Amino acid sequence: MKRPQRIVFRPLVRIWSVMPRPSAAGLPDLVMFSAGLALFYGVIEVGRNWLGPFHPQVEISRSLESLPVYAGYSLLRIALAYVLSLLFAVAYGYIAAYRPRAERFMIPLLDVLQSIPVLSFLPGVMLAMAALFPGRQLGVELGAVLLIFTGQVWNMAFSFYASLKSIPREMREAATIYRFNWWQRFLQIELPFATIGLVWNSMMSVAGAWFFLMACEQFGDFRLPGLGSYLQAAADDGDTRSILLGILTMVAVIVLIDQFLWRPVIAWAEKFKMEQVESASAPTSWVLDFLRRSRGIALFRKRAVTPLREQMVHYFARKQDSPSESSGANITLLWLGRVLGVAALGAIAYAVVRVIMILTGLGTSDFRHIGIGLLATWLRVNLTLVLGALWTIPVGVAIGSNPRLARIAQPLAQIAASVPATAVFPVVLLLLIHLGGGLGLGSIVLLLLGTQWYILFNVIAGAMAIPTDLKEAASVFCINGWERWRKLILPGIFPFLVTGMITASGGAWNVSIVAEYAHLKGQVYSTVGIGEMISAATDAKNFNLLLASTIALAAVVVTTNRLVWRRLYRLAETRFKLEG
Repeated sequence: MKRPQRIVFRPLVRIWSVMPRPSAAGLPDLVMFSAGLALFYGVIEVGRNWLGPFHPQVEISRSLESLPVYAGYSLLRIALAYVLSLLFAVAYGYIAAYRPRAERFMIPLLDVLQSIPVLSFLPGVMLAMAALFPGRQLGVELGAVLLIFTGQVWNMAFSFYASLKSIPREMREAATIYRFNWWQRFLQIELPFATIGLVWNSMMSVAGAWFFLMACEQFGDFRLPGLGSYLQAAADDGDTRSILLGILTMVAVIVLIDQFLWRPVIAWAEKFKMEQVESASAPTSWVLDFLRRSRGIALFRKRAVTPLREQMVHYFARKQDSPSESSGANITLLWLGRVLGVAALGAIAYAVVRVIMILTGLGTSDFRHIGIGLLATWLRVNLTLVLGALWTIPVGVAIGSNPRLARIAQPLAQIAASVPATAVFPVVLLLLIHLGGGLGLGSIVLLLLGTQWYILFNVIAGAMAIPTDLKEAASVFCINGWERWRKLILPGIFPFLVTGMITASGGAWNVSIVAEYAHLKGQVYSTVGIGEMISAATDAKNFNLLLASTIALAAVVVTTNRLVWRRLYRLAETRFKLEG
């Protein structure tokens, strides 16, 4: 009986011995192909859902099996909003940095937009998108994406604008000497110089998107399946188990994003660091090393990316060498801009007239309460900035200067910045009430939870951008302690710190709407502030008071921008620019 078995299996062994084995070099291509198939399947499923009929009353399941699906939906909305934010930030920051006339109103407008609370325009956006796509799920989904976009884009735009204003003079002169066209200058100087700050602010933007996810995925009768609506439903019912499961799922998603996206991007962005001496301990990523072994990605770069880049260079070179053709296009764009400008001025004039008519209906007591609320919130916002800067500056410098520490602290910071403070705030508020405190102290805690991360991530980016040769020169000349901070660290991180402070300030005004007014177990807790007035006016459907409070908030932000932030930006552009 044994001999026939040998006769049967011997040919199979020979066939197995001559079959090709999967090589380690082909594993990255196999993984990328599988990921592409999974992405294609996901696009089909999401398209089928979004293009289907609108379902306003979505039942949020509390089962464990539904959490990965909800996480996928929320992650998709955040990803789409981030792509829009990146495109908008680059375009807006570029125009503001190189068009002085536009800069005069674009930067204050950006500061106003980032400070306007989400609740102030959430009803209008959701209703407008639902009316634009009647009866379709796509309208509400796009409304949620736009609302998440408003929570992501502002600090990225500020970061790109500040980086362009801080480009050293010798780099611009080199681009002029070598006759770089617009595309070459953008691709080889401007975008690389802004990459480190843009990467870290992108991380902060994605982390901040989770903060407002609960508001964006559930508004009135509009409820979308996702982690935000899951946490909101659990918080409304007081289901602590579901809240913990939702937060744990969010933490798991954040860790996966950190490993498969942000760490590879940080390691890749290290090559754009402006220095003459290579860093002794550069950030690394096993995912980036894995992808670099992919022959498919290398072939795609060789056959598609490189030819496209060369075609773009030749196209803009021809445009630069033929000014007669470009002059006609410039004239057309100029007249188009004038027509759009006149239309915008007409719309603004009409809106101003309508606003004046609405404000005349308010009484003297309403304006007095608005003034008191502005003063109270202004004090809380500035106290929050000081408290946040006291710990984020030294910690951020330590993380940005030590890649080993960054590998541990970076995901922890992302998790802390991503967990919605609105989900944990009821627990914090109950603890403060038990200890004899109130919402006055609790509002400052919530403001810190929502805004201090803007400062931390920008300080980390600034510390990473300090050239290694400057650090080694400081060590050679024995510049240590406070002297090192005064002559190297603080000047090196100053432009990034200004960006972090201004975005944290705008974020603090935004977070005040949930920090100064809270519903807990059927009872309303509030403290004096402009955020409390906006939230109370929203609950009472008092749109006149809501509009007046929002305009007053925007006016204070514009004034602060003119008196403080614009001067600090100018100081960063002149005195603390990294150049010879």
